Amino acid sequence: MVTIIQQPTLSFGRFRQIYEFDLPANNPNLLPRVLNFYKPRKVRGLILDVEEVRFSRGGRLRALLIPNELNLKQAAVITAVANGSGWRLRCEYKCTPSVFCTLRFGPSQLWKEVRQLEGFLTGSSVMDSSRPPGSSGIAILPLFKFLYRLFRLFSWLHYHSRRRLTAAGVLVLCSLVAAAAMGLDTDGTVTYQALAPLFFLLFIAAASSWFFRATFSATRVLPRFGTVGQAFTYQVQVRNLTKKNQVGLTLIENLADPRPPFEEWLAAQLADERRVRSFKFNQRTNRAFQQATVKEALLPPLAPGGAAETRVELTPLRRGVIRFTGVTFARPDPLGLIRAFVTTPVAQSVLVLPRRYLLPRLQLPGTEKYQSGGVAMAANVGRSDEFVSLRDYRRGDPVRHIHWRSWAKTGKPIVKEFEDDYFTRHALVLDTFTDDPRGVVFEEAVSVAASFACTIQTQESLLDLLFVGPQAYSFTSGRGLAHADQMLEILAAVRAMPRQPFASLERLVLDHAVMVSGCIFVLLAWDAERQELVRQLKMLGVPVLVIVVVEAGGDTALAPGPMRDAPGKFHVLEVGKIEEGLGRL
Repeated sequence: MVTIIQQPTLSFGRFRQIYEFDLPANNPNLLPRVLNFYKPRKVRGLILDVEEVRFSRGGRLRALLIPNELNLKQAAVITAVANGSGWRLRCEYKCTPSVFCTLRFGPSQLWKEVRQLEGFLTGSSVMDSSRPPGSSGIAILPLFKFLYRLFRLFSWLHYHSRRRLTAAGVLVLCSLVAAAAMGLDTDGTVTYQALAPLFFLLFIAAASSWFFRATFSATRVLPRFGTVGQAFTYQVQVRNLTKKNQVGLTLIENLADPRPPFEEWLAAQLADERRVRSFKFNQRTNRAFQQATVKEALLPPLAPGGAAETRVELTPLRRGVIRFTGVTFARPDPLGLIRAFVTTPVAQSVLVLPRRYLLPRLQLPGTEKYQSGGVAMAANVGRSDEFVSLRDYRRGDPVRHIHWRSWAKTGKPIVKEFEDDYFTRHALVLDTFTDDPRGVVFEEAVSVAASFACTIQTQESLLDLLFVGPQAYSFTSGRGLAHADQMLEILAAVRAMPRQPFASLERLVLDHAVMVSGCIFVLLAWDAERQELVRQLKMLGVPVLVIVVVEAGGDTALAPGPMRDAPGKFHVLEVGKIEEGLGRL
């Protein structure tokens, strides 16, 4: 329980907030764990001393633009003092307000952060470390909702103006705006005289676009899968259903609205705020939510009732399902400024798989283990001599197991199936606990997991994919159960789970520990919780390979912790150098 020692509601000038809470004696490496708690937060000068952790953060200008106690200019000291029954942690914040007077409404954000620290150290449900600091502030939420509405408005204007206006139309519109701005001074310039002709050019072009009336049908021939970053082409068959010739047509694909809901947009913006440590806009990442880029395709002249075929190029930008809502046929007006549209609804979708990297030949550790259920779990031919049943031949089955009499009776290959209770089984654990659901670190972690799923040979072994979504999931492939492409389909739909506790993944992995021969971790951080999970697996005798993905320019010299006694089994991959890092496995 966090005790409030000093927390002023109204203060003039500098002030302090002090909180304390007790911890049991069985808390080893207490201050290093405190350090791990504050590492992902937006702090500066994070230092671990003998008996305390110190850092600073915030600034006057930042607190003025975004009113929040976490943005105040402050110096913090976290001290651990041993008492009779354990430890007492004292958190002291020296705050400098952006204005002379500071008035707080509602619970203190610093008090909430200390409660999160307490939950992080005790592993209790009090912790909500997945929530971005300050995201629940009373003053900041209305501001972000207003910015979200602006985001939707300007993205809508940009999308429709880019589709409607031709290059000449954009030039005329920019000239009209410039003439209106410079023509305010009618005595010193004659630019205002261009307003009328430019306006009527756009007006006539817009009016003429209303007279485009036609009916078309369209059929796409889409591939089954796409891959992030790899362009592919597909065919679209178009038929003119009118009794007039149609010339000068351009085919434009309509995709489902990629703009996220407010909660996901807010999480992405706050993740950018934590990543950027100044107001330099060139440091901010491009938070475009566009899922794919589709090139426009020119159509040949269509006779009445005639048909034509064109090829469209699409480049997926994100994994997941790309949904097509329809096809738009565009034709420019006689002036060539504005395009008229006719839309035909054609709903389809294509699944985009995560990017894969080339991995070297891996020798995964571990020996065969007993699998309860044997043949029920692995449908491949076994290695024991105990006959179980007959089944259809599958690619890879040994020729010596063919049952020739049954083949002669049925006219198709039949093989003998034997009981198989011992075989190799590996677990591929994907970390989904991040507060940046569309961050590049999470996407690269999914790509690394997909690379392992494609590389590990599962003809004579099993591979379990373990991750946490709305609930804990476990998918098994190999030995006839599933194939790599099915595993990739699952990874294409994996989403980050910032609200789920990490303990759910810990329970899932430990429940599988008795069955697996080895475990591969693809992690987004290397904090105390993740190190403790790896340590428990090593105590159970499970060989472990740990891969930690960090952002570009992040700390790649992480301490191996429980992996220090396993050289070559702990790797840190930096975004932008993922393939190079995987080549060193």
